[in-house]
Amino acid sequence: MRSQKNINLLFRRTAIALVAASGLNVQFAYAQSADQAKASADNSEPKVVTVTARRREESLKDVPVSVTEIGADQLSKNGIPDITSIAQALPSTTLSASRGTNSTLTAFMRGVGQQDPVAGFESGVGIYLDDIYLARPQGAVADIYDVERVEVLRGPQGTLYGRNTIGGAVKYITRKLGPNTDVRLKTSIGSYGQADGMITAGIPVSDTVRVGAALAKFTRNGFGKDLATGEDNYNKDITAARLSAEFTPNSDLFIRIAADTTQDDSNAKHGHRLTVGKISNAPILDNVYDSRANLNSVLGHPQQVTQSGASALLEWRLNNELTFKSITASRHDTSYAPIDFDSLNKVDFDVPAIYKNRQTSQEFQLAFNTKAVQGLAGVYYIDANAYNKFDVRLLGTSTLTEGDVDTKAWAAFADASMDLSDTVSLSAGGRYTVDQRQASILRQIYLGTAGSPALGNPGATLFRTDTNLSKNDLDRTDKKFTPRISLSWKATPEQSVYASWSEGFKGGGFDPRLNIVGTKLALDKAKKGFEPESIKTFELGLKSEFDHGRIFTNAALFHSDYRDVQIPGSIAIDTNGDGKDDSFAGVVTNAGKAKIDGLELEAVAKLSDSFRLSGMYSYIDAKYTQFIGATGADVSAQRVFQNTPRNSGNIRATYDFDLPVMGNNGKLSLIASLTHRGKTYQFETPNPVLDQEAYRLWDASIVWTSSDNKLRVGLHGKNLNDTRYKVAGYFFPTLGEGSVTAFYGNPRTVTATLDYRF
Repeated sequence: MRSQKNINLLFRRTAIALVAASGLNVQFAYAQSADQAKASADNSEPKVVTVTARRREESLKDVPVSVTEIGADQLSKNGIPDITSIAQALPSTTLSASRGTNSTLTAFMRGVGQQDPVAGFESGVGIYLDDIYLARPQGAVADIYDVERVEVLRGPQGTLYGRNTIGGAVKYITRKLGPNTDVRLKTSIGSYGQADGMITAGIPVSDTVRVGAALAKFTRNGFGKDLATGEDNYNKDITAARLSAEFTPNSDLFIRIAADTTQDDSNAKHGHRLTVGKISNAPILDNVYDSRANLNSVLGHPQQVTQSGASALLEWRLNNELTFKSITASRHDTSYAPIDFDSLNKVDFDVPAIYKNRQTSQEFQLAFNTKAVQGLAGVYYIDANAYNKFDVRLLGTSTLTEGDVDTKAWAAFADASMDLSDTVSLSAGGRYTVDQRQASILRQIYLGTAGSPALGNPGATLFRTDTNLSKNDLDRTDKKFTPRISLSWKATPEQSVYASWSEGFKGGGFDPRLNIVGTKLALDKAKKGFEPESIKTFELGLKSEFDHGRIFTNAALFHSDYRDVQIPGSIAIDTNGDGKDDSFAGVVTNAGKAKIDGLELEAVAKLSDSFRLSGMYSYIDAKYTQFIGATGADVSAQRVFQNTPRNSGNIRATYDFDLPVMGNNGKLSLIASLTHRGKTYQFETPNPVLDQEAYRLWDASIVWTSSDNKLRVGLHGKNLNDTRYKVAGYFFPTLGEGSVTAFYGNPRTVTATLDYRF
């Protein structure tokens, strides 16, 4: 307990010191592009970091938004394997693979998020691939390849980014093709049989046409074993590819056509039991990555997630003041997910599941840039479908749940900035959204544990139908206007202060696991579904740079008023009235009210030509102020925010020095990082068995980069202290053997990397 307090104190003092060193004047530019890295290596002044947080290119230090930019060079130098790993250096952010998967994303920012990937639930954190919104989390754990930068925006972004970005947004931005042939190769080998390979190529066909391609393969043996089947547990087998073509018929017109696909053939990931089997007395295994699960396929199909998409971007500069942009996109994915809740070698809470998602979207933008006003206006439309079906095979029955949810939403938005004086600027915008959702839900109980007809057992005997509602029954439309306003004051050319007010909105919907009979839910209430949630956030920020750009710092204070919070959960139920729980049902609660207060500090300092120090600290005080429980009583005092540690911090030090190798000039970089993450709750109800106490992670890298930036060799150690920490879990202690299982973050790994640019 004392050590935890000391670590917390250390991070607080470090964060304060980083800010105090700059005279409590703050701005942040976290990472550099490849060009910036080269400039720094030559002891030149760093270039201005550019972001697109407001859907237009702007200097990071001038944007009145809490945004962190991490460039490709920084990702490479620190050996970042996928998008979840960047969360260690981000304030108020949780990014992790969802329970039982390698590629489905759970994202939380400033207390807002969603961890259940079933149809009908959408995250409060928007994920974007080249400005294309990904409506579903399946396949959103993107491995880092062919990337130019990642931008992370914290706080409601509903005005410019839409209805579901109430906690923030993560923007994954791929690299545009250059005017010359550019071929890059990267290979990685490491612990647990890791063997990765990536190749990207950009080729100019003519003065106006360029084509590009990227191919990547990521493989790794398991961290543990499935003792029932002999298969690796927590292994990795992912293939990804991307194609693009860019056309510039003239200096005013740019067209980009792109397509990508990803296939995750990793084994089913099964959890580690934290309790002894209630019936079998099966003991707890020593290795937290081991399991005894016996479910590894769905309809004879092994675990697999496939996703693909295509997009078309058109940018047309109409004149010096107006630019038109069109973004057209289509995506779909399919998941075969064998989920063994009890992680034992028996049919006891086995859930074979299938998820299918598709979306088509169209966005038109008109950007304007005059002497008086800068900004953009646009319209957006999305047509999406989310479908899932799964069996719950438990205690002599098989319960089929089938949910099919259609979403059609359109929005009109505008955002503009104007200078009120030489030092004061005003930015204001708004978005009007219409969100229509229809759903059909079927829930049936069949006798025996061999499954339902929909999942491979055509001769199953129907016991009871608990839910059978069509899209004519489940239909709701939510409408909302979400404004944003900010005022910025440039106190000096290097320092600015901003205050902003923003609102966010996430539409209502229907729980695809709805059980009317089992939960004795009134039909009219079932048809109503759950209500939209909304958030209002006030933010005060300080941004600055010092010593000609060698020091960047950023600080933000925020207060959020969070209303009608959507809390999806599952409860055990007694389906046959014998007094014993034998199944479960989905229950979504609108929690009423919550308040979230927070502090975020970030800093980067180039203390000398060789030594660079960066750090972040975040503090979040998130509390429910009204939470009506099943009995009608306010249980807010007994509820907490999941995936939202009160304290988190990161300190990273980099030391560079010249080191010729075999006659080739270059620089050797020594990088060390310490991450602290405070106590984290897995669900809204505290659970001492599943909740994760505060922990620390040590990382280190040794990287050599040639002076021409064509060759980079690295050795990266992650979680060098080999900490075991829970990232997710299941808690159904009354069902069958008792399902109390946990999923863990990666153990200690060491990876060697080679990057070569031809």
